[in-house]
Amino acid sequence: MIILGIDPGYAILGYGVVKFEKGSFTVIDYGVIETKPDRTFPERLELLHMGVTMLINKYKPDHIAFEELFFYHNAKTVIQVAAGRGVALLAAQEAGIPLYEYTPMQIKLSVTGDGHADKHQVQTMVKLLLKLTAVPKPDDAADALGAAICHASMIGPSLEEFRIK
Repeated sequence: MIILGIDPGYAILGYGVVKFEKGSFTVIDYGVIETKPDRTFPERLELLHMGVTMLINKYKPDHIAFEELFFYHNAKTVIQVAAGRGVALLAAQEAGIPLYEYTPMQIKLSVTGDGHADKHQVQTMVKLLLKLTAVPKPDDAADALGAAICHASMIGPSLEEFRIK
């Protein structure tokens, strides 16, 4: 199974593509889609949509796992990131791929065994679980890989509980 993990963003959207087979992971690709502040809001959303669409067309994932948005401060940032998430969801929906979503706590628990793990612990475990030589950079890419790992750990009878409806 090929899983595309997405850490939604507006300026930076993280992605991680892994193959999960017989309980083992193979990293296919990871990175970020960046949009520059000198672009208009609609142009930035278009770039995110085109980027996610390109990833889907290139890697043909079986499932896409999103990290749920978590904010408690700047309302403008929340709206922009939510719009970025929306165009990523749209790209996945257009491709007809099943979409799943996990909270940051679920991802931390799945990756480290501790739902309150800090960012460094998560990144270190992502590196170890995926047998990488270094911690994936930037953080957004590591978070997206964490979402993919979390999704793989949920495959089974309760998977539909995490499907975006």
